[in-house]
Amino acid sequence: MQTIQKYFNLTPEQAKQFAQLEALYKDWNSKINVISRKNIDELYVNHVLHSLGIAKVIDFLPNASVLDVGTGGGFPGIPLAILFPETQFHLVDSIGKKLKVVDAVAVELGLKNVKTTHNRVENIKDKYDFIVSRAVTKMPDFVKWVKGKIKKESKHAFKNGILYLKGGDLTQELSNYKTVQIFDLSNYFDEVFFETKKVVYLPVKYQK
Repeated sequence: MQTIQKYFNLTPEQAKQFAQLEALYKDWNSKINVISRKNIDELYVNHVLHSLGIAKVIDFLPNASVLDVGTGGGFPGIPLAILFPETQFHLVDSIGKKLKVVDAVAVELGLKNVKTTHNRVENIKDKYDFIVSRAVTKMPDFVKWVKGKIKKESKHAFKNGILYLKGGDLTQELSNYKTVQIFDLSNYFDEVFFETKKVVYLPVKYQK
């Protein structure tokens, strides 16, 4: 928990919500395995802080809409929803039992800005300011999945698009994207875990 406060200024309510995450996820993980057993003890660095890497790149505005694709146990959506309580987050996953955990965590934390959908992202009809995810597939495939899901009008400093948490050498995977920007999380966080971790930002043109 101190790890989060080291990098972010939290309100008392946010600090309380982040502090609740460990017990909630350990309890749920004993029933439904949404985080690997070896990783659950590193929840705050490997999952929560990693999710919040996106917040080092962008400040989501009030009433902005963000789609979290393949959210799994709620990452990056839940930590971002705590940090940006006035931004609307839609967490989508094709595995229903994982969303059961997400729903329970959101209720327990009192998050009013989170909704979930059990479905493949291709079947989601709404449009969003930004689409976030944690390395669910290679970028070219991901771009196809989310085609037509970006709003036309950009209100942020960044144009609407994708904010993708990825690791390793992305040179080949991103070679076809001329407008892509890569942010090394090691520039923001000191922990060894972030040495190869990145936020990949890709602006996406509006499509009807």
